[in-house]
Amino acid sequence: MQANDQIIILATRGSALALAQANAVAVQCRAAFPKFRFELKIIKTTGDKLQTASLAQEGKMLPKGLFTKELEVALLKQRADIAVHSLKDLPTDLPAGLKLGAVGKRADARDVLIYRDAEYLKTAQANKDSEQGTPAQAQRRGFRAELRTRDFPDGAVVATSSTRRKAQLLTQHPGLRVPDIRGNVLTRMQKLADNADLDGTVLALAGIMRLNFRVTTEGRLEGDGVPYGLLATILGPDEMLPCVGQGAVGIEVRDGDERIAAICERLNDYNTLQAVTAERAFLAKMGGGCQSPVAAYAEVTDANLSMRALSFTHGPLKRGQAKRSLKEPVELGEQLAEELK
Repeated sequence: MQANDQIIILATRGSALALAQANAVAVQCRAAFPKFRFELKIIKTTGDKLQTASLAQEGKMLPKGLFTKELEVALLKQRADIAVHSLKDLPTDLPAGLKLGAVGKRADARDVLIYRDAEYLKTAQANKDSEQGTPAQAQRRGFRAELRTRDFPDGAVVATSSTRRKAQLLTQHPGLRVPDIRGNVLTRMQKLADNADLDGTVLALAGIMRLNFRVTTEGRLEGDGVPYGLLATILGPDEMLPCVGQGAVGIEVRDGDERIAAICERLNDYNTLQAVTAERAFLAKMGGGCQSPVAAYAEVTDANLSMRALSFTHGPLKRGQAKRSLKEPVELGEQLAEELK
């Protein structure tokens, strides 16, 4: 074996979350295959270059693979051996010559509603020495802990660039305003903390956890770099059904690469793979991409796979739920898609 054959290149985006995920995969790889050298290769994607652009432009088709295409090119041109993705960003139809080689064990797939703490703002504004007392910031509105979507006053602004989240927020509270928001996790938190025009936002719990942030038992959002005075409410699937693949890390590889296939076997979590395969089959059958107004979440129970799904694609909300054998994920996803079309 030549020296270069012992170097495995993992392609990843350069965001803090992407790097956290890729580094976690690299740690697994190094532990399982100590004779190989695993190195990260950071690649900027089209989505990274569109930091000020909306990802939810009504009536406009955004390019598929917004956060994955450049990583896939690196795989096809042999400049990388493994591409590490947030699975929710990976299109269901992959380029010829590539495949989903493995899916890591899924983290918590729920979403988190984030908003300002009324008690914190009250204390900060009363403290004459506080740096929080600028005129613009003084108008910021805070709320009590354990706030739910329905508890916001009419006209409250909950920013998100996800069509899925927007549709579900407005179903629960038609009086909300739901403008777009861009940036990484910390950027969105800082915008919420500073901007009086925003009352809340919604983020994925898995991303928060992978960045070593946490939601305390009192509902505070804490972690290195998290702005002070933010509260968080974890939203169950009944309130905010996750998007397809949320919480899972996907490993994309070249089809037929036996060396990498052996690595994928050690990275793959079977139950997670079956669950997300059902979700991705649903999305593919619905004809949508990662920005489609649909949601699906599958869970393994004994030898069965149960899945909930919803769609706003063709007008009013449609919901569905079904269960099949764990060995029939594609059939489960396609069955629910037929029901919701």
